[in-house]
Amino acid sequence: MSAKKQVPLRLSEKLYNDLAAWAEDEFRSVNGQIEYLLTECVKQRRKNGGCTGGKNDAPESTDGGASGEN
Repeated sequence: MSAKKQVPLRLSEKLYNDLAAWAEDEFRSVNGQIEYLLTECVKQRRKNGGCTGGKNDAPESTDGGASGEN
């Protein structure tokens, strides 16, 4: 198995809680759920030959409109 990269990731509390609940439903850790979702998104993007969602490619704000900048 190849070494995995460690990536610091900041999430809003609401997004984290949503991911945690979803992960629990699918018997995964939060980290495992995030990795699974990213892997599936990359597969879909490769299958479709690039961006296919148009304006939906931008993530929807889950923290009440905050810009995410510090």
